Amino acid sequence: MQVITSENVKEFLSEKVAVLDFWATWCGPCRMMSPIVEELAAKYQGKAAFGSVNVDEEEPLAISYGISVIPTLMFFKDGQMVKKTLGLHSSSELEGILDELLQA
Repeated sequence: MQVITSENVKEFLSEKVAVLDFWATWCGPCRMMSPIVEELAAKYQGKAAFGSVNVDEEEPLAISYGISVIPTLMFFKDGQMVKKTLGLHSSSELEGILDELLQA
């Protein structure tokens, strides 16, 4: 999973399907969500790009995307945000979103 910063976010979002994971080290739900996101990144390697945004280190980037709750996953297709999830979600729920984006 790629670390995303203000400097590389535009290039990252140029991927056909991309997912941004907004999180923080002190966030318990983020720590619970992290293995799920890493598993999805491995499963969808070559099909979707996964990026990690630490909101404490990249506060201006988090603010620019209106992040007020973490963990937040933002799903992009062709550079446009098409779906956003807040809080914990199951692997199967997130797979459903990804599969839908990849088929569209």
